[in-house]
Amino acid sequence: MDRPAIVLLSGGLDSTTVLAIAKDQGFTPYALSFRYGQRHSIELEAAQRVAQTQGVARHVIADIDLRVFGGSALTSDIEVPKHETLEDVEEGGVPITYVPARNTIFLSFALAFAETVGASDIFTGVTAVDYSGYPDCRPEYMEAFATMANLATRAGVEGTSQITLHSPLIALSKADIVREGLRLGVDYSLTSSCYDPDEQGRACGKCDTCLLRLKGFAEAGVKDPVRYQSV
Repeated sequence: MDRPAIVLLSGGLDSTTVLAIAKDQGFTPYALSFRYGQRHSIELEAAQRVAQTQGVARHVIADIDLRVFGGSALTSDIEVPKHETLEDVEEGGVPITYVPARNTIFLSFALAFAETVGASDIFTGVTAVDYSGYPDCRPEYMEAFATMANLATRAGVEGTSQITLHSPLIALSKADIVREGLRLGVDYSLTSSCYDPDEQGRACGKCDTCLLRLKGFAEAGVKDPVRYQSV
């Protein structure tokens, strides 16, 4: 029996692992990525590589230009913060790399995609352990969105199906995520996580997401296979 599921796929470590998890659980994945005006658009090339390699049923890249609002280092000329170590990252507050309402926007698109392919399941790679402190990555947010999803869809209102929002990484550390991905045969050399890669696609090694990724691979005892500018 076909079990379609929407998988939000950025091309990074977390979403690529989630795609492998969805497949391992017997779902037929429909991948959804976004061209939203992000400065690190090389991630879309990574998403396309991952989707092709994983053999998804369909890969949709939706165009939304969040640069019209700005407010984030990822969608404006604001400089991406760089640090030597994670200890240098200031704790408290929401970082400037947070894109306002991004997960709400992405999940809303995923909800529309799910309705069109008859999917009751949506997979997302949010994590609340080794993460940058974004408000839309918390468990209570994911629970609230799932409640809203079933109030906002035809299937939910008619009672034909209930949307289930899967966040299998939410309580895992980056090291645990790497280990799970390797167990499932994920090729992390295809992925890209950096917020500010160079023109050759090499990761900076100093932004928050690079430092978290490097920490995960180091704690998992495995070398990160992607190219870095200075690591």
